Amino acid sequence: MADQGFEYRFRAPLGAPRDKGAEPPAFRREVVGGMLIERDVAVPLRDGTVIYLDLFRPVDGPPAPPLIGWGPYGKHGHTRYSQSFPKADVADEHLTKYTAFEAPDPVFWVANGYAVINVDPRGTWYSQGRATYLSPQEAEDFFDVIEWAGTRDWSNGKVGLSGVSYLTCSQWRVAELNPPHLAAINPWEGWSDTYREVARHGGIPETSFWPYLPTRWGHSTTQVEDLALETAERPFFDAYWASKAAQLEKIAVPAYVVASWTDQGLHTRGTLEGFRRISSEQKWLEVHGRKKWAHYYDPESVKRQKAFFDHFLKGQKSELARWPRVRFEVREKYLTAAEHAATDWPLPGTRYTRLHLDAAAGSLSFDPPQGAARCAYDSAADSAAGGEAARASFDITFAEPVELVGHMKLRIWMAAEACDDMDIFVAVQKLGKDGEIVPFAYYAQFEDGPVALGWLRASHRELDTARSTEYRPVLAHVREAKLVHGGFVPLDIEIWPSGTAFAAGEGLRLVVQGRDIYDYPKPSVYARHEDLVNRGRHLIATGSGRESYLLVPVTGPD
Repeated sequence: MADQGFEYRFRAPLGAPRDKGAEPPAFRREVVGGMLIERDVAVPLRDGTVIYLDLFRPVDGPPAPPLIGWGPYGKHGHTRYSQSFPKADVADEHLTKYTAFEAPDPVFWVANGYAVINVDPRGTWYSQGRATYLSPQEAEDFFDVIEWAGTRDWSNGKVGLSGVSYLTCSQWRVAELNPPHLAAINPWEGWSDTYREVARHGGIPETSFWPYLPTRWGHSTTQVEDLALETAERPFFDAYWASKAAQLEKIAVPAYVVASWTDQGLHTRGTLEGFRRISSEQKWLEVHGRKKWAHYYDPESVKRQKAFFDHFLKGQKSELARWPRVRFEVREKYLTAAEHAATDWPLPGTRYTRLHLDAAAGSLSFDPPQGAARCAYDSAADSAAGGEAARASFDITFAEPVELVGHMKLRIWMAAEACDDMDIFVAVQKLGKDGEIVPFAYYAQFEDGPVALGWLRASHRELDTARSTEYRPVLAHVREAKLVHGGFVPLDIEIWPSGTAFAAGEGLRLVVQGRDIYDYPKPSVYARHEDLVNRGRHLIATGSGRESYLLVPVTGPD
């Protein structure tokens, strides 16, 4: 692996493999129905390090195309979502005891003429070496396993990749390298930029989900990457974080990409960026408004996965020939949506439209306010206890139906009265005709979530001008630019993509406050931000030279 200009930091594992039910490797074979199972197959990597995988393949028949699920959760571990994540809505009958976490079910795929491979990457569980996560080293290791799988006598030489979350993030990384035997990938909701999409939203440290992940990834007999130390030492986007950001433009393999509007703060942004930026000539996008694991294992979704892989891994005709390039849901409410088709993402013909903030009226309007105004909120107040004093809200009721599908941006003039920095949290919510908030699925388990979310630490407001667009500001994250107490500055806040329909008489609410807008009791797993810089009041200015507006993506008929 080439010198990266820095060294990863390592620590002792957070737990022994046996703590989570993983026994020391011992190769063994068994046949269950028509499925041959080979456990703890030892595979040497290019540097001689040995890692272990489990292989499921047909007993008889022609050579099978391999599907690989690559992640650090343990190839041995079957998760009953109904017990571990009871609100995730994954039906037990949609998977079997052989299904690894977030990975394809071997029983289904082997019965349909595929092989399934679950891997314990370098340094995880009983595999040799030291574990790094979403690193160039891990990508090279994944490359080696793809080439191993593509050259076995039981393999037809066409390898596919599948799986959710980390199992998608690892797909982005290895597909950059374009292994010769990699024939198709199915990224299903996974981030592509670890810094911006997981560890620091808008520059604000994420303090719950990111620290939780090492407790799931950190079982080993060797050493594992010290993510906590590296995160603390590296507050800005540098070579370390770049090593964990996918080089998406290098990907050329056929791809069926599945994203959701609902993984705000985790996968939504990165999956859609993946589709937009990969160079694959043959690529399809599906965007849904549901819970990710439930949707991955739903029989209709598996049917589409099979159509995609049948085409590229088996050379068979399938429904793929009739797919639109982009298929997306426009949500009315949770589990109620209309499906649409498009030729690309972002949607061609999108009309980016300003909804102007009026601090005096607490409103949004297609027309700028008549005069200047200010409002304020207590940045440190608990939104549940502090009520309206803890937030600023701006509402609009639509006189005609409107669909908003795509990226939003908040341009807002703000000041901090009592300190030289601000942590700002933004939510877009839908209001029913009765004025009540319309809830949506959120973070795989919740059902009372937002339309979309955004975040910004004001000292990180500098934009990467080469990557930013009118509707999608990209922060540079290379230095701090502190505020002057009481001085107003314009801030561009990225709001993650969403797709929502508003009927006439329904409304949109923009919420701005100084802490997480959605707050669930611990130990619920989702994005939290508790290491904040806020103190005192945040001021918002609108109108007359300090134009604040929400830029929204209007789609559909004029």
